[in-house]
Amino acid sequence: MTTLDGMLDGVRVMVILRALGPQQTVERAEAAWAAGVPLIEVTIGTPDDVPSLRAAVEASRERGLGVVAGTVVTPEAVRVAADAGAVFTVAPGLDPDVVAASAEIGLPHVPGVATPSEVHRAVHLGCRWLKAFPAVSLGPQWFSAIRGPFPQVRFVATGGLNPVNAGAFLDAGAAAVGLGSAGDDPAALAELAGARPGALSR
Repeated sequence: MTTLDGMLDGVRVMVILRALGPQQTVERAEAAWAAGVPLIEVTIGTPDDVPSLRAAVEASRERGLGVVAGTVVTPEAVRVAADAGAVFTVAPGLDPDVVAASAEIGLPHVPGVATPSEVHRAVHLGCRWLKAFPAVSLGPQWFSAIRGPFPQVRFVATGGLNPVNAGAFLDAGAAAVGLGSAGDDPAALAELAGARPGALSR
């Protein structure tokens, strides 16, 4: 099983595609890949979203890339994501049953957290990569502060981020940022994807 460290090491930005049909999902994914973003997330909050995930996975294989399944909030969704070919799953919150189902299948999972208690619980459950959500409400200073008690945890900042404010979160300690509809600008994506820490907020 490929680890999250192996898949996310060096990845600065992910593009999140939500509630798009298969064709538009693939088009947006291809634009992100062309901009240098190696991982895209396709949310599967409803059964209608699964064909879009499958289409993106199929398109990614031609490039040797992976696609992430997002909004995975039940053990059944974990199995659906695995069957569709997702390389790992992401959730907006922390559910021990989802973490356990992911471990059983061997599909890495990134749960969502917003408090030190949730981070502590996630670490106890064996998670080292976490989604900080909603990041724009937490603010960049949250990432600076949380690194003290949890230096081993890597955070993907997601929720309300755009190419203008994302740099502040990366500089504050987020390992990566997730952009939704704000990730439509290929030039901004390319800049974020290749940025070094400290280069964007000065």
